[in-house]
Amino acid sequence: MHWMLDVTFREDESPIRRGTGALAFNVLRKIALSLFKQDTSKNISMVRKRKIAALDDEYRSLLLYAGIKML
Repeated sequence: MHWMLDVTFREDESPIRRGTGALAFNVLRKIALSLFKQDTSKNISMVRKRKIAALDDEYRSLLLYAGIKML
């Protein structure tokens, strides 16, 4: 799991290393990674999905809606 987080979010390069901030960002990254894994609409890498989600509001909404439906 750590390798996937590092490759997708460049976690090792993050300046957030201590305290609750590091824990909070780790949890958010794991949630995002889970949403990317569940998305089968695009057959592309996790890094590419992250970049598309950052730029495309519609794709990001699709990911978040799918995550809410899971609950």
